[in-house]
Amino acid sequence: MANLKEGAAAPEFTLPRDGGGTVSLAQFRGKSVVLFFYPKDDTSGCTMESIAFSSLVDEFAAAGAVVIGMSPDSVKKHDKFAKKYDLSVVLAADEEKAVLNDYGVWVEKSMYGRRYMGVERTTVLIDANGIARRVWEKVKVPGHAEEVLAAAKSLAESAEK
Repeated sequence: MANLKEGAAAPEFTLPRDGGGTVSLAQFRGKSVVLFFYPKDDTSGCTMESIAFSSLVDEFAAAGAVVIGMSPDSVKKHDKFAKKYDLSVVLAADEEKAVLNDYGVWVEKSMYGRRYMGVERTTVLIDANGIARRVWEKVKVPGHAEEVLAAAKSLAESAEK
């Protein structure tokens, strides 16, 4: 599937999550959802991004938004990652890569001339009705969580009007 476009319905999902149980998009209907896709637990960029979102989780909550990180790592790896860095965001495990494909973020990548499949770092801001309002592709980590927070606050303000 091509990348999710702004204004399109965000694909539904239910996946295993860190700490046990599952997480689904439907369970947050009525709230905004920040869904950030990252390649791999405990790598430098992914760690910085997860810590940045975790540090702002209370501000996202105040803006009516829930933050979910998603990668193809297992729940066991997510649990270890969350504990190591004291992460407060939900981490969804998409080992089958079905949701990553649905959102168009499981793509062919290239490094040092080697081609492989992986997650393109992407963030989607989904409104209370399940519509993608903002999509950030090929995310650069520094300042990104703050930019997404500003968009979530703006979305909350426009919803109140």
